[in-house]
Amino acid sequence: MPTIRETQENLERQILCKSACFSADGGKRAVEEEKCPLRTEFQRDRDRIIHSNSFRRLKQKTQVFLVPEGDHYRTRLTHTLEVSQIARTIARGLRLNEDLTEAIALGHDLGHTPFGHSGEAVLNIICPDGFKHYIQSKRVVEYIEKDGRGLNLTEEVIDGIISHTNMVAKTKEGYIVRLADRIAYINHDIDDAIRAGILKESDLPKDITDILGHSKTERITTLVSSIVSNGVKKIGPSEEIAKAHESLHSFMFERVYRNPVAKKEEEKAKLLIEKLYIHFYNNPDKLPPQFKKIMERFDIHRAVCDYIAGMTDGYAIALYEEIFIPKAFELNFNV
Repeated sequence: MPTIRETQENLERQILCKSACFSADGGKRAVEEEKCPLRTEFQRDRDRIIHSNSFRRLKQKTQVFLVPEGDHYRTRLTHTLEVSQIARTIARGLRLNEDLTEAIALGHDLGHTPFGHSGEAVLNIICPDGFKHYIQSKRVVEYIEKDGRGLNLTEEVIDGIISHTNMVAKTKEGYIVRLADRIAYINHDIDDAIRAGILKESDLPKDITDILGHSKTERITTLVSSIVSNGVKKIGPSEEIAKAHESLHSFMFERVYRNPVAKKEEEKAKLLIEKLYIHFYNNPDKLPPQFKKIMERFDIHRAVCDYIAGMTDGYAIALYEEIFIPKAFELNFNV
């Protein structure tokens, strides 16, 4: 009798299109493992990512607004979940591998720093090797998770993770995540900017909203529908919709991403990360044991960078206060 995994792999042959990445044909890992009787290789990767420490920490990492006052602003975790939902819908519509798509989407931002792209920018300046969150996401799953053993993910998932920003993925599922990431962050950042009082829906250029839609839901539906309608041969929205979405992206850079209200705490965050970096570089004995091992395996810069990149916003702030903010002198009246 075939296992549940083998049944699922056979079902993929019947349902998915020829351009899909089939679970039975992929799934190579750096360290070979016995196959699971229940799950395909890409389903295993999805589960490993969800159960990782790095994934849980995303709930306390900034998306756009640093330390926002309100429960409904996006965090890096909710962004990741929205990317996963959009990517899965596209994959299902194109009859591509939804499990591979989901695994890549859930892992694509594991390497993001505290304080969003502000943290990424300062680490890119300080660290001699530079810093890009998508490269760091690959480091997380290969060298940092599970006390340095990594998650031993499949080649297809790792490729999709590192390719989600600037490179072309080897699979169509990886390319879908790249599109879904952009669709998600532009549209949910509009939603958060409206919530913060930086924008009103009516501020969005009418020539754009007339094409894409006049609400977050309409815009996402327009983009996803266009991608699915265009088919799997050349994945992407129609030329008109792609041009409108690019114009919306430019509008967001001008009105939100560079807005002083959204970025009012950015310089503080950059200074905090810089001082933490210098402190641990000068005091490597203060690094946690896991990152001392990384220092021995790579170098001190890499270890400090990995440690800081993995911090949540709250942990970084608390650690800064512990190291640099004077504490009240405790008087002992029993002497």
